[in-house]
Amino acid sequence: MNKYICLILIAIFSVSCNNSNGNHKQEIKHTHKETKKFSPAEIKKLTDKGYKIIEFIDPKTKDTILMQQYFMAFLKKGKNREQSKRTADSLQRLHLAHLKKMYDLGYADISGPFGDLGDIRGVTIYNVPTLEMADSLANSDPSVKAGRLEIELHPWWAGKGYPLR
Repeated sequence: MNKYICLILIAIFSVSCNNSNGNHKQEIKHTHKETKKFSPAEIKKLTDKGYKIIEFIDPKTKDTILMQQYFMAFLKKGKNREQSKRTADSLQRLHLAHLKKMYDLGYADISGPFGDLGDIRGVTIYNVPTLEMADSLANSDPSVKAGRLEIELHPWWAGKGYPLR
């Protein structure tokens, strides 16, 4: 009897797993196809704020794609990494609070550390109109001010409204 109950539970679990995987694939496919369409007014608003944009036609879909210039800040090991553990921990908390603030204010779209212990420690993508503004925001990070991190900043183009996948 217990064998049959176990088999029934395994069968139910298998079917439910297959259904959830199928739905997940549909969501991914659906999300990929859905990119935001920007009206001429929205595009004008971006350019009026100083954002650099490029429009081009996707040869496959014939859709108009809007590319925007962002700024990628590489956070590199700084020259002053000899702080005490207590100071380093405090700077890390302040650094994370700074990154959260940048995200909450809409200045940064994504931030995160790299998974190795190389010289480049992490990256932040700033969604601001100018290199000078991105530089100012990146250099206002408490860990950068303390010399624990340094910033290397590059302009970077990406399709506006595309999800990370």
